[in-house]
Amino acid sequence: MRCVGEEYYVVKFQNNPQGVRILANELLATRLAARVGLPVAQVAVVEVREALIRHTEDLVIQMGRGRAPCSAGFQFGSRYPGSPAETVVYDFLPEEQLCEVLNLDAFRGIFVFDKWSCNTNGRQAIFFRSGGESRYQAQMIDHGFCFNAGEWNFPDAPLRGLYARHRVYDGVHGLESFDLWISRIEKLDAAALEEAASAIPPDWYGGDHDALERLLEQLFRRRTIVRDLIVSSWKSSAQPFANWK
Repeated sequence: MRCVGEEYYVVKFQNNPQGVRILANELLATRLAARVGLPVAQVAVVEVREALIRHTEDLVIQMGRGRAPCSAGFQFGSRYPGSPAETVVYDFLPEEQLCEVLNLDAFRGIFVFDKWSCNTNGRQAIFFRSGGESRYQAQMIDHGFCFNAGEWNFPDAPLRGLYARHRVYDGVHGLESFDLWISRIEKLDAAALEEAASAIPPDWYGGDHDALERLLEQLFRRRTIVRDLIVSSWKSSAQPFANWK
């Protein structure tokens, strides 16, 4: 959607089939990921008015038994990297181009983040080129299943949070390969978590402030177990880190 200021956003609506907390997760996780220096999209709370929905045929959600109009009000917006007419975005690159991605080390960082936040979905990323750049850069997207989607709990498992194409982890030679990102998460204090959550509209979590506080408290405590969660992934049957010595 084109918004005020002519920027384009990918918009998730409150009445999406995965539940309204998905929007809260997207905003909180993306703001925290940006705080530790990961390449994520700029995010915004996007107001979509009833008149626009009523006059736009495509603003519907396809359900199992039909279609429902998108809800009006405040929705989650993830900034598109440029103009759709000028910037082509891919969610898959051939092996040779994938290995040449400018910020390939970001996949290590987002893996650390996904273990901390218990992303119960596979890691999603997009790739695009800026200006006259010949090589692609990665941007991490889709954080709705952090904190176990709408459950807001942390059922950790070794393979969760991994990017499907393990070649992005070829630069991993041991736990020290993740140290930069682990240390940044460990340094986050309670105030930083509160600040990141302060932008979430209460409607996105049903106004349940106690549940949000419990989520932030668990996140704060989990900073100390990230190293153990990474080691459990290394020891798993999938063996995602081929060069870990």
